[in-house]
Amino acid sequence: MKKCLFILVFSVFCSVLFTFCKQGNEDNTPKILKISNDIGLNENGFFDFLPRKTQNQIVKHDYYTLSYNEKFEQADWVAYVLKDEYIKYNSFKRPFFINDKMVTTHSADWKNYKNSGFDKGHLCPAGDMKFSKKAYFDTFLTSNISPQKHDFNDGVWNRLEEKVRYWAKKYDKLYVVSGGILNDNLSTIGYEKVAVPNYFYKIIARGNSNDMKIIAFLIPHEESNKPLYKFVVSVDQIEKLSNQDFFPKLQDDLENKIEKSSDYKDWSFN
Repeated sequence: MKKCLFILVFSVFCSVLFTFCKQGNEDNTPKILKISNDIGLNENGFFDFLPRKTQNQIVKHDYYTLSYNEKFEQADWVAYVLKDEYIKYNSFKRPFFINDKMVTTHSADWKNYKNSGFDKGHLCPAGDMKFSKKAYFDTFLTSNISPQKHDFNDGVWNRLEEKVRYWAKKYDKLYVVSGGILNDNLSTIGYEKVAVPNYFYKIIARGNSNDMKIIAFLIPHEESNKPLYKFVVSVDQIEKLSNQDFFPKLQDDLENKIEKSSDYKDWSFN
């Protein structure tokens, strides 16, 4: 009797232990919250370098933040921190695109893209978020996409995304913000008239608020085999075109210095 009781208790213990270990292993996601002294984060884990708020809705997901522009049915910008430890190559099954329930005005439906001739181009790349199934799936919200020609999306834009991941490995952590240049008179797709940008931009920063290195890219929405450094511009140029203020919390003298430069000598293109 005692032997049977012992076996029963031991079996229950093993079952509980197995369940606990399984739960612990299911989410080994690196956490960005409550990390101090990180680029783009303050002591509470929130982005310090988000573009200045506009009348558009700011939506904060676990691993990226965006400004949704209802007029153009896409984000003005998507911003996030990318760390060396986030660069993983998990083979998650690619999910379907779904609407972003956090956008109060409703993000554009994926059906706008159907038979449009345009890809659902990620602004925060799915490839940057493979360290976590939840983070990866969140990149398939329709608030995080913009209409992109396939040759552009699979070509020069993809090359730039791969370069950013290379820099994250090389420099440990980056702050990234990207989007399309949104203005009037753009062509549109779908029944919700999703705007098709003529240019896309990506701004990458590293360091801290006292010693920051920035590089910015402005790329025409077309296929190109040009080397990436050919698309380097100043942050000031992108601010003028996009009507955004990308680093409002930097001290004015540092902000003015780094935003007017289009020098890429501090970044490795090897």
